[in-house]
Amino acid sequence: MTDSTHKEFDFIVIGGGSGGIAAARRAAGLGARTALIESGRIGGTCVNVGCVPKKVMWHAAHLAHTLEDAGDYGFDLDVKPFNWNGLKQRRDAYINRLNGIYDRNLESSAVSRFDGHARLENANIVRIGDQKLTASHILISTGGRPMMGEVPGAEIGITSDGFFELDELPKRVLVIGAGYIATELAGVLKSLGSDVTMLLRKEFLLRSFDCTLRDMVMEEMQADGINILTHFKLSGITQDKSIAVDSEQGTQISGFDCLLWAIGRRPNSDDIGLDKAGVDTDSRGFITIDKYQNTTVDGIYAVGDVTARPALTPVAIAAGRRLADRLFDGQQEAHLDYTNIPSVVFSHPPIGTVGMTEDEAVDVYGHDDLKIYQSRFTNLYYGVTNRKSPSVVKLITQGSDERIVGCHVIGEGADEMIQGFAVAVKMGACKADFDNTVAIHPTAAEELVTLR
Repeated sequence: MTDSTHKEFDFIVIGGGSGGIAAARRAAGLGARTALIESGRIGGTCVNVGCVPKKVMWHAAHLAHTLEDAGDYGFDLDVKPFNWNGLKQRRDAYINRLNGIYDRNLESSAVSRFDGHARLENANIVRIGDQKLTASHILISTGGRPMMGEVPGAEIGITSDGFFELDELPKRVLVIGAGYIATELAGVLKSLGSDVTMLLRKEFLLRSFDCTLRDMVMEEMQADGINILTHFKLSGITQDKSIAVDSEQGTQISGFDCLLWAIGRRPNSDDIGLDKAGVDTDSRGFITIDKYQNTTVDGIYAVGDVTARPALTPVAIAAGRRLADRLFDGQQEAHLDYTNIPSVVFSHPPIGTVGMTEDEAVDVYGHDDLKIYQSRFTNLYYGVTNRKSPSVVKLITQGSDERIVGCHVIGEGADEMIQGFAVAVKMGACKADFDNTVAIHPTAAEELVTLR
């Protein structure tokens, strides 16, 4: 250390989201002098404007459906109108507590915390204002941010970040997008009382998911009263007494009091000095990495949403920890295997999935080497209710031993059951392994071990 504005470390982490924090704490625990730099709220997207607050809102939406079914189960309830702002205050207070926990965990792990915007000066130097930090290993984990459309009037809308700033439930919402964020937030808003319309540039929601899942979730959302407009090429947005949108085809829809952009996310790779350090990005701005999280510059690494890997919190955490193990614990081959990563969409109904989609499996193995098992049923929960919602389980198997290469579930409880089945798929389970497992009855999960 040369002076108070120049500090030396073994490991510098730029970005205090889930991946960065996990890597920093693991490295510090292995004895590395570690610094973490964050310009915003600690915890990144997941804690502040992503997974955690979203799941709180999904729970509220799920409760709304449960209250709707309560009468069929013999409960005579007098339900008052939903208090959006009251939940927002409790949700925000919970997030603030989590921020404090993250800060205390960093302190207890002996990670030096720096607030401010970090920029690389070269492969070993990071500057934060007047301070200069040096290290032989630098990790970039700056995450991503939601995109807005590039049409006149786009600024009238809000993004998923703005969704969590809403103080009251909007009455009539237009959601633009077809991915999981659009699907989740549209479902939450509808369940809590908004009139929801979705605009899709193409034909389907969740295009990258298995065809069975995307077909059913779209079918169920429409049955729930969400208006889904497909092949809508947006040309402009205006606002007078209400929000109106125009299409390239010359049609207009109007009367909205909230427009929500959910068209994807872009990496936070600009304005952090990648050009000075010589770090390459792809055409979309994602940092180029190999399987060990190495960038194109020795000593600089990247994890999480700033790369083109799956944008999932547990992925960033696992990749960050394995990187720290490789750099500071002598585990030279430590790296994250990005195959068979399970994921969940908190839609209505929820989705759980791991492995290949049917289309992906066909592309890799061909039709003749695959056998697909599928069952559609009604969860016992709906046995006595007027409201019905189907469930589907699907196994995609390959080869004579019917190795399971894809496992997909949609319906009540899908979000919780997929984790255990993901372990089996990751271990290379075959259909016979599922068949030899005694079913737990009556559950939805048993359908996966009784498929014929």
